[in-house]
Amino acid sequence: MTEYHTVCKLADLKPNEGKTVAIGHRMVALFLIDGVVHAIDDTCPHMGASLSGGYFENNIVTCPWHAWRFRVTDGVWADNPRIKIGCHSVRVVGDDVQVQIASPIAEKTP
Repeated sequence: MTEYHTVCKLADLKPNEGKTVAIGHRMVALFLIDGVVHAIDDTCPHMGASLSGGYFENNIVTCPWHAWRFRVTDGVWADNPRIKIGCHSVRVVGDDVQVQIASPIAEKTP
């Protein structure tokens, strides 16, 4: 079982806005929705844009480069559910946000 990594403080997150954190060489996007923290891979599989900087609405983040849309709750591409990016387990311990990286690494686009 992989370990949890402390990535930031809960106060560092703003509701309905993305924040990028690094876990080793992996970039992860965090989103605070109704008091719950969600973590997905930060890199859009299409062209590599940072998803944390995308437009966020209704639990979906839209890639700022080419408008690919991903659900932050499970990493599924909202327009083609066969494609999914990594979605990671999150817990809050005290005021620390901790992320456990899921395996395997995100699926690639066809």
